[in-house]
Amino acid sequence: MTSLPTWVNPFVAKAAEQTGTPGWLSELRQQALARFAAEGWPTSRLEAWRHTSLAIMEQKSYELAQSTAAADALVRACKNEEDGYWLTFVNGQFDADASTVMGTESGLRLASVAQLLRDESDTLEAIYGNVDMGSSPEALNLALAQDGAYVRVAQGVQITKPIHLVYINTDTQSATFTRSFIALEAGAHATVVEHYLSTDDYAGLTNSVTRIWTDRDANLTHLKLQNQSEKSVHLAAVDADQEQASHYESHSLSFGAQLARTGIETHFKGQQCHALLNGLYYVNDRRHVDHFTQIHHEQPNCTSHEYYRGVMADRGRGVFSGRIIVYEGADGTDAIQRSDSLLLSKLARADTKPELEIYADDVKCAHGATVGQLDKDSMFYLRSRGLSHEEAYDVLIYAFAAQVLERIQSESLRQRATKGIQNLLPGGKKIGEQI
Repeated sequence: MTSLPTWVNPFVAKAAEQTGTPGWLSELRQQALARFAAEGWPTSRLEAWRHTSLAIMEQKSYELAQSTAAADALVRACKNEEDGYWLTFVNGQFDADASTVMGTESGLRLASVAQLLRDESDTLEAIYGNVDMGSSPEALNLALAQDGAYVRVAQGVQITKPIHLVYINTDTQSATFTRSFIALEAGAHATVVEHYLSTDDYAGLTNSVTRIWTDRDANLTHLKLQNQSEKSVHLAAVDADQEQASHYESHSLSFGAQLARTGIETHFKGQQCHALLNGLYYVNDRRHVDHFTQIHHEQPNCTSHEYYRGVMADRGRGVFSGRIIVYEGADGTDAIQRSDSLLLSKLARADTKPELEIYADDVKCAHGATVGQLDKDSMFYLRSRGLSHEEAYDVLIYAFAAQVLERIQSESLRQRATKGIQNLLPGGKKIGEQI
């Protein structure tokens, strides 16, 4: 039995004061808070957190965000004149001036969760989640989240522009809790991009949950771009339910934060579903980045492909744990899981655990993992072609990462993701000019 950190109390009080909070949510928050108080932060004693203990969080303290200062420049840099629809949240609160709620395509609804809780809470009750879902940080999110993005695409509608959900943190020691929802009705198509950004001095906590539902024959492409301050902690969970013949693509790129953990879980609720989980992470200094995935093949004739790549430099540590569960009766399952890690120093570390749990007979499943260093022969070849050591180094790292980026079908979004990795390499700008 543990207890709540004292810094949580002001957040609990603020959530209780939220205008128009429905009774069902107040009850959920109390249950979730009790669960977190009982379990505390996950430690390495838990199998799912073996390589990423959050025991260090016991020593940290966070504050309520007090302002939205310094956000304008980050918003402008993020938009960069790119076309699309935008929902922007600064320090956990919806920023209407930096968002596009009106004037969207027919069949697309964008709103803030806080607004829906005030005006039409019934819209959220069935999809909000329950206290037993996920780990204790998700329970804390359920207890404290007051806002987030709501995206819904009507039946048969194909949204032509990307939908951007932007979460910006500027208050140095603040903690933010957002809970967002993406729902595609039958036959709908959409691309949703989540951006997590902060000022350089941000040393706070981001705790986010994104709940996804794709109805029959729906198609969702979902990008998550995390590039927060290297002083911060980023804890994110994505939970997706897929109905029959729906298609879900997840591209998770993690380039920032001192400690970052992204958990992605998808459930196949109907036959002929497909999921692509694609990820790239870059870890330097003493940073720690973790991706934890679970795919539940609950129905027959579904496919899932997972490809994760990590680049670890200095004393950085990268973690990938992936679990594919093929349930009894889920014949015709086709599942692939692959994790590749590139170590750039002797002190860098990679932990990888691909896992298959199969309870059906007629299945096609494979998994694999590699951990290695830059190829000396390739370095020699590039040097012999006139490249300096630094240039050859950058080219090989970029080539390793590019295999993940190439799976992003949208050219504009692929370019945005490509710039993220280029900005981390000393000669990245020069590489960008050559491709």
